[in-house]
Amino acid sequence: MKKGQEEMKNRIQSHVESKVREIIDHVNSCIDRIEEDVQSLKREIREVKGEVERKLEEVEDKVQGKVEEVKEKVQVKIGDLEKSLSELEDRPINFPANSELTYSRPTVKSLTFDGQTSWTVFKTQFGVVSSANGWNNRVKASQLVASLRGSAAEVLQGMPSDKLTDLTTIENALEARFGDSHLTQFYRTELKTRRQKPGESLQVLAADVERLMSLAYAECPQDVRDSQQPSTLSTLSEMKILSTQQG
Repeated sequence: MKKGQEEMKNRIQSHVESKVREIIDHVNSCIDRIEEDVQSLKREIREVKGEVERKLEEVEDKVQGKVEEVKEKVQVKIGDLEKSLSELEDRPINFPANSELTYSRPTVKSLTFDGQTSWTVFKTQFGVVSSANGWNNRVKASQLVASLRGSAAEVLQGMPSDKLTDLTTIENALEARFGDSHLTQFYRTELKTRRQKPGESLQVLAADVERLMSLAYAECPQDVRDSQQPSTLSTLSEMKILSTQQG
């Protein structure tokens, strides 16, 4: 009887172990299928991600292309506007004819400068002509270059071509070469020692003294020049009295 019980126990244990192995095999099979599904899902995710990235790159390329296209068009428009503005600045203003009122700006003939006369005087005259003719700075520069002769024209040698239309650069070069600043002391000394010449009228003397004062104190304000007038007039008056007494 004891032997029969052992056999029964062994059969039950064997059956249980068989069922356990079946369950384990089934679970392992399920795990394998799940892992396959996970790997498949990961592949699909990578594919979708790659497709999305490609689409984004395409969109970025298209947007960048549009931006560059718009930028180029804007630059072209700006260039056209700047060109038109430059042409308008250089173009003389023509007012439409009016049957009731007709006005025309007088044209003053340009001057010439050869370096032998006073640069300060020429610059003043040139400013008056420029204003009368309504020139802008670009036209002033061109007219100033065209007016130079002889040694004055030599200041243009070696000057960059882009500076030949810059009024300030040209005026500074002429000022450095022909300006009256280095003659200031000479004119002041001549003014102090100026005396009436034999046979010279007081009117001529006064005009020459006024000329010397404008040269000697060219850089000074008008009120400083005016402050010198009393002593000068006093000197002229003394000369007139002396001339009368001698007569």
